[in-house]
Amino acid sequence: MSAEPLKAAGGSPAPPAATDPEAPSGPVRPPVEVRRSSRRRRTVSAYREAGRTIVLLPARMSAEEERHWVRVMVDKLAAQDARKLLSDDELLGRAVQLAERYLAGGVRPEAVRWVTNQNSRWGSCTPSERTIRISHRLQGMPEYVLDYVLLHELAHLLVPGHGPGFWRLLEAYPRTERARGFLDGVVAADRLPHRPVAPSDGPQPLDDPGPEED
Repeated sequence: MSAEPLKAAGGSPAPPAATDPEAPSGPVRPPVEVRRSSRRRRTVSAYREAGRTIVLLPARMSAEEERHWVRVMVDKLAAQDARKLLSDDELLGRAVQLAERYLAGGVRPEAVRWVTNQNSRWGSCTPSERTIRISHRLQGMPEYVLDYVLLHELAHLLVPGHGPGFWRLLEAYPRTERARGFLDGVVAADRLPHRPVAPSDGPQPLDDPGPEED
């Protein structure tokens, strides 16, 4: 998979739009519970509790603001989870789960592993051996982005190229467009004449200042 996520090979059409961009990205994403507090003025927080993602919001927030901040905080937690590097065996297990959920179990890879020699591709595969290689640059990105790249390579084990049949296999994954947009933004940032300073790779606080007071 090239690091040019919004360009299909051979001039083939772009993939269909995602049917539900806010749906959970994969089998490991926990459910979300929103808790509002009148004491909370402007901060937004999130943490894991008993297999759930708890998002704490000010009581005065509108429904639209709630949707926005839930998405932001869930993505922050997902990025923090992704920093806990999966082993190759765990990466294989994740790929198998994704194939069963979104490709109807139509393919089972023999091996999935991280590699450090793919700087112009997010992933690649060898269909004859049913093996997948994932660029180490995806470590630390939101889990829905990693899941998309895994599914992209899993689909290539079934269909070569980027024709309509290939993109139909990815229609079941609801965050295809969002993940492609994220990767496209990474590529665009890499091409800036003055690249922004990258955040620390260490654990990040999951408190966000939220909206300013009126």
